Amino acid sequence: MNTENQTTTDTPTPPPETPTDPKDARIQFLENREKELLYALAEFQNSNKEMQKLMRRNEQETEAKLKFASEKLLLDLLSALDNLDRAVQAAKQAGDNSPLTVGVIATHSQFLDILKKHGVQPIEALGQPFDPNLHQAVKQAPATEGIESNRIVEVFQAGFRLHDRVLRPALVAVAQ
Repeated sequence: MNTENQTTTDTPTPPPETPTDPKDARIQFLENREKELLYALAEFQNSNKEMQKLMRRNEQETEAKLKFASEKLLLDLLSALDNLDRAVQAAKQAGDNSPLTVGVIATHSQFLDILKKHGVQPIEALGQPFDPNLHQAVKQAPATEGIESNRIVEVFQAGFRLHDRVLRPALVAVAQ
């Protein structure tokens, strides 16, 4: 047997990229560890940004829910307001100035003020150009002299907005 060509297995040879000096090995280890930590930090910062985006979106959704949480209640109250409107109109047409009529008019005014305080605004309709986002046409009327086509000539039911959203469109007649 030729022992010159055989390598002994007693002393393993290190891989070429592993430094043989303990200081170099420690430096290599620390550099690798630094790279790992920087990578972990970058991942953390990215996930933190994503978390902030999610939190911001969640806050916006919560604000919107709170802003429009009273929508169903307000729609129900608008029916009562419609009845007050009819009572005020009937009293005005009859020329009634009794204390009851004055009270109904004051209640109607107070009702509108409370709605306004909570972000409800009436939609201007009479004489305005028809806008399908704000108005619902329930009747066509012939255009007459002085009234342009596609203008609202009569309002059957007032429309309202809650902040920037249509709560209820105005029911109108449009000149054709």
